[in-house]
Amino acid sequence: MPVGDCAPCSPRCSPPVAWRCSPGSCSGAGAGAIGAYAVLFAVVLMAFSTIKPSNDRDWPPETARLAYATIDGDEVRLHNIRNFSYRSETDFTPAYYDRTFDLRQLTGVDLGASYWMGPAIAHLFVSFEFNATDHVAISIEARRARGEAYSSLQGFFRRFELIYVVADERDIIGLRTNFRHDPPEEVYLYRLTGPLQNGQRLFLEYLRKINSLREHPEFYNSLTTNCAGSIWMLSRVNPDHPPYSWKILLSGYAPEYLYEDGRVDTGVPFAELERRSHVNARARAAGETADFSQRIRAPLVARPLVHDP
Repeated sequence: MPVGDCAPCSPRCSPPVAWRCSPGSCSGAGAGAIGAYAVLFAVVLMAFSTIKPSNDRDWPPETARLAYATIDGDEVRLHNIRNFSYRSETDFTPAYYDRTFDLRQLTGVDLGASYWMGPAIAHLFVSFEFNATDHVAISIEARRARGEAYSSLQGFFRRFELIYVVADERDIIGLRTNFRHDPPEEVYLYRLTGPLQNGQRLFLEYLRKINSLREHPEFYNSLTTNCAGSIWMLSRVNPDHPPYSWKILLSGYAPEYLYEDGRVDTGVPFAELERRSHVNARARAAGETADFSQRIRAPLVARPLVHDP
């Protein structure tokens, strides 16, 4: 008998005859235990699969309203653009507005990166610029019910819904630079380069997802539908999208990856670009002024999107 196959039958134990195993009896018991565990796992998996996402929960004010878009040719009207007035991270006056954007007037796409736990992990978001003056930011987040705390571990197990927060930059950036202190967040804004058509396709792809989530809610997943992974998935609407990289998985390195791929300003070393792209001080100085978006971009090289030849 192989060692370990039936420990109670070991000569070293010398158990009474009543405890001795008949040939194959212990192997059968082991197989039965494995089978029981398999059944239990299947039951848990089936129960897990019955959990469905919902838009009808008790949401906190920050995520209570879902944005949506109405599209008429080149004109897009975005509804429920968040623009809260903050006194602190938890003390604010909710406010929303609607605005119409013309795809033909898209002039820029910027990547935002917010750091709070070292260089490897960042929350990424995208901001679209129209007429070089109007900006709308879209942040992909976990939609937590009132009273829920975010947990990356729980984010793997259908705990949170998925939300695309469409917001004024004074809200989405100003909240992070001016009011979040525990822990503090450091925000960087990188101006992307590339064909205008890529920016237009990306914007429309965002809108399609935003409208889809309003009708068909989905779960947030810490690995597959987090901010960085979702942005990369959306970017695949463009044929020349960047290939997947570990620097997308470790989202804090995504800006450096885009620099290496020539998708941001490469006229200066990356360390210098990173320094210029840090917006915290400029955002604090700008406050809630109407030209907030222009002021936080002051030292950044404007590289408008260009038409494909």
